[in-house]
Amino acid sequence: MISRRLTMAISVVALVGLSSVLWAQQTKTTAQKGQSSKQQTETPTLEGILQRLQENVDQYQALVPSFFCDEHVVASMGTAYRVGVNLTVTDSNFRLKRVPNPDGTITLQESHEVKKVNGRPATGDSVSGPAFLRGAFSNGLALVSANQQACMRATIKPIRQNKPSDPITIQFASVPASERPADCLMQEDISGRVFIDPATMQIRRMEFHAPNHVIGPESKTSNGVRIPSTVGTWDVTVEYAPVVLGGESFWLPTKTSETMIDRTGTNEWLYEAAYRNYHKLEVTSRILPASETPVP
Repeated sequence: MISRRLTMAISVVALVGLSSVLWAQQTKTTAQKGQSSKQQTETPTLEGILQRLQENVDQYQALVPSFFCDEHVVASMGTAYRVGVNLTVTDSNFRLKRVPNPDGTITLQESHEVKKVNGRPATGDSVSGPAFLRGAFSNGLALVSANQQACMRATIKPIRQNKPSDPITIQFASVPASERPADCLMQEDISGRVFIDPATMQIRRMEFHAPNHVIGPESKTSNGVRIPSTVGTWDVTVEYAPVVLGGESFWLPTKTSETMIDRTGTNEWLYEAAYRNYHKLEVTSRILPASETPVP
């Protein structure tokens, strides 16, 4: 009788143990399925990424303060026979200023104060280079965003699940000119890609290529000979990094580079700019008591 009871007890314990194992395995399998389903759900879509980029653009334009920084530009022109002709090195103070409009909106206005050209004091505030560089700080990030979907056709490069820290890559190309709205940031044919930081969904790097870019305005020599503008390729790269201004972090350009080559392939223009030492542009004042004499 005792032996039978012992056998029954062992059987009950074994059954309970087996049930516990099966329950644990089932729970683990369910959790794995749930995790896999969650990962599939969380895989970012192109539409979701573009919307997030638009939110970043809106936040940037609403909150970025007026600031200034050091700008170091190296520009050169070369030919098929000579490289680095007319090399020019320009050091400037670059400024981004928030300018209020009559309708209550804000315009981000870019300007340069040239300090030195080739190491010598400057005589003007002209910094050569295509117009896009003058917009990299004010609206460059908006080139690939939800509001530009009518202007750009975008595709997302497949995201590798085992490489979650890899940048998200979006390729884009402008729509045909006949379909291009008037408010597109770029009014010429371009194609390129952006690399997005997956943790912050901020653009780390932007690259684009324009096959039919007008290089330089029409000009005249000192004796009145007309020099027409030329057409060629234009390749641009902008690198972004987080910069703290007024206690807030903003992703701002740290380096831009351009290469322009005319259709003959004999003339090449190179332009590289580096930005550092960012500072918030602000004016402080202090009201002194009538009895206190201001220090000169």
